[in-house]
Amino acid sequence: MRDLPSASRAAVLVLVLIAGATPGCGAQSGWQPAAGHTQIPLWPAGPPGARSGIGAEAVHNALDRETGRKKLVGGKPYSYIENVTQPTITIYSPKTNNTGAAVIVYPGGGFNVLAIDIEGTEACDWLTSNGITCVLLKYRVPCEHQGAYNECPQAHQDAQRATRIVRSRASEWRIDPNRIGVIGFSAGAHMAIMSSTRFDHTYMSVDGADSVSSRPNFALVLYPGRVAYRQTNFVPNPDIVVTDRTSPTFLVHTFDDPMNPVENSLIYAAALRKAGVHSEIHIFATGGHAFGLRRTESSATAWPQLAEAWMKGIGVLRGGAATSRAHPDGSVP
Repeated sequence: MRDLPSASRAAVLVLVLIAGATPGCGAQSGWQPAAGHTQIPLWPAGPPGARSGIGAEAVHNALDRETGRKKLVGGKPYSYIENVTQPTITIYSPKTNNTGAAVIVYPGGGFNVLAIDIEGTEACDWLTSNGITCVLLKYRVPCEHQGAYNECPQAHQDAQRATRIVRSRASEWRIDPNRIGVIGFSAGAHMAIMSSTRFDHTYMSVDGADSVSSRPNFALVLYPGRVAYRQTNFVPNPDIVVTDRTSPTFLVHTFDDPMNPVENSLIYAAALRKAGVHSEIHIFATGGHAFGLRRTESSATAWPQLAEAWMKGIGVLRGGAATSRAHPDGSVP
């Protein structure tokens, strides 16, 4: 691994430990979705504060640090993208039974890389099988971390822009603008929290899409970090401000998560409860970190069925009463 600044080395380590893996050789050129799907650039004239000199976008297999073999999660290898400078969204429409709901997916990877399959395309497979349009966000990495909680402003800009594009094109993509949610894993889970709590513009408006709300109607948050740190005795991140406008949230974590302590979800859940936000939290005894949707022996990997029931309960899927808190045009009250 090439020499990196200390902050970047720490971010790489987050991905390396995401499932006990290390960056692999056998890199492919920039990531492309499966046939029939097209990446849509987020920023027509290029992203704000564009970086240069970080290398070409590439896809790698994750390798076991000790054996050098492909690391397996749920019996299958996984891959990640590095050096994303041109963020995109890719639309995966349900083949049958379109419910009108949509979910934007934020893969994890420590804000340094993107775990594009285990926490990306595989989430889309699950969502589309439930009649939900999946929007896979390939956001900018690596990030220039800022502040005591290593925030990533570029990723948050990409997340806001993605939601606004989806909401502005909802009719074209057969989406209900009042049923647009987000799902994030690890660093992506932190993005989901920030998207759910901060709706002011984090960038200058680009076009008409930026006139609609970036507020998700609901959020699924899996093993988040950056809510609080062990070394600061779990003092809450002051940049996360939960109010009664925060998106209804479904949380998943494990007690044995070696990367992001379970306190991150517990503290956020407590803040949601205090603010009167509709929320649900599932804490499992085992399961570790970065299991995505892959089934293992841990009961934590049964979370998708629990999430489906929750989405039905809030009216995202058919069979429940809606609890959306956005106006018909998607604006925040």
